[in-house]
Amino acid sequence: MTVLRLLRLRRPADFADWYRIGAEYVHDVAAGMGLRVGDFESRVVRATDAMRAGRTDLPPDLARSVAADLLADAVFCDPFCQWMPLWYELGLAAPCAYADFRLRRVAERYADDLPHLSVPRFSRPDDVYVDGRPATAYVDGFAERFVLADAILHLEWFTYVARESGIFVPPLLVERTREQTVAYYTGRRTELDPDVRTFQRLLFSDDEWVRRIADVYDLDSVLFDYWERILAQERRRLSAFDG
Repeated sequence: MTVLRLLRLRRPADFADWYRIGAEYVHDVAAGMGLRVGDFESRVVRATDAMRAGRTDLPPDLARSVAADLLADAVFCDPFCQWMPLWYELGLAAPCAYADFRLRRVAERYADDLPHLSVPRFSRPDDVYVDGRPATAYVDGFAERFVLADAILHLEWFTYVARESGIFVPPLLVERTREQTVAYYTGRRTELDPDVRTFQRLLFSDDEWVRRIADVYDLDSVLFDYWERILAQERRRLSAFDG
């Protein structure tokens, strides 16, 4: 099978493991940073079981977590691709649009009874400037662009999904992490504060998200493999500072 198998995902049950893997990523990052996660693990199990059964009538806290996770994934691809070379952005335009459509459709079923759920907006290159120039002007090569984009966007993704799932993420930590991340990955800073480095190391465990999605959905994708290698390499590099 190839990544095209993802085109078959339509029903809530199809996205149960998708949600579970994303929610477990949120839990592990939050727990690794010492944030209070409460009973989030058990709530993820309950939500996943309900999705597998095709149920959308979840308690508000579970429905919000599911809807936020899927919605964040739906709108993630387009801004991420804008950080990449044009050939990459054009090549993934159609798959990204289809994934956005499918993920939104399912997310909406869980958000219908919520009083409000904001749609996240992830940064694009025009949103991030360093010394008057786009941040992308300071990186060379595909892998460096990929790491820069992910370092910024997975922070935003995590913050949104965690907060909508009832996990408090300190605003000052997010602000410092974003500021230092942009400076560090554009060569304007030589190192990260220890807590910021730990935060980014945990966030770069999204290589495991990529691998687990590929395993669960039986993908055989060169693209997924390449993403995983880039992310894992950066996670290991950040881990080396802790040794």
